[in-house]
Amino acid sequence: MAVTIKTAAEIEKMRTAGRLAAEVLRMIRPHVKPGIKTEELDRICHDYIVNEQQAIPAPLNYRGFPKSICTSINHVVCHGIPSGKILKKGDSLNIDITVIKDGFHGDTSKMFFAGKPTVAAERLARISHECMRIGIELIKPGVRLGDIGHAIQKHAEASNCSIVREYCGHGIGRAFHEDPQVLHYGKPDTGLVLEPGMTFTVEPMVNAGKRHTRLLPDNWTVVTKDHSLSAQWEHTILVTEDGHEVLTCLPGEQI
Repeated sequence: MAVTIKTAAEIEKMRTAGRLAAEVLRMIRPHVKPGIKTEELDRICHDYIVNEQQAIPAPLNYRGFPKSICTSINHVVCHGIPSGKILKKGDSLNIDITVIKDGFHGDTSKMFFAGKPTVAAERLARISHECMRIGIELIKPGVRLGDIGHAIQKHAEASNCSIVREYCGHGIGRAFHEDPQVLHYGKPDTGLVLEPGMTFTVEPMVNAGKRHTRLLPDNWTVVTKDHSLSAQWEHTILVTEDGHEVLTCLPGEQI
């Protein structure tokens, strides 16, 4: 699949889908607390997307995924399936939302805490957020994807953390996953040269321990092999004529 350059009309639809995805994360925040089941968070998000936003939760039935959101707790790296699991005090949780509106996707995720987080979880969430922001800040026409991946990797490793390599960011638009692959590690001056109209996600998965992962028997849930904590943040980005636009950041909110 070739990298798609979005038209002005398509970019408007991407803005709408991105805003809706961000609104779901803002809506669900008060519900993340000790004692709630992740399947209840899924139900609340599903109802909001379908009934309030008149949109479609992209993960539901995507390649067989059974729920409308991903909930990845503590050492789960990504693609955690909402279930009867109850959040405990101190749990860290990534909630990953992808919304389809008028045929276009908006994809974003954030870290949440059930009650007061541990010092280690709070630190990892901060470092992973810094990694994402460092990558996003570099985005403009003429920059290569390898430069972005290298900067993210450098910050994580300088903080004695590691970058997951099996899962990465991706192009997005009419399809949930398009080209290019956006690696969160790499070498400077390598990879695709960015052009205006490209849309893709930046979503580094940062582990407190080693980078290695394991896929659970459900064929979705990815965990750290050494059982160390993992954290991730994600935004959908548009490359503009002179820089970038974060499509999944609401007015008044920080990236």
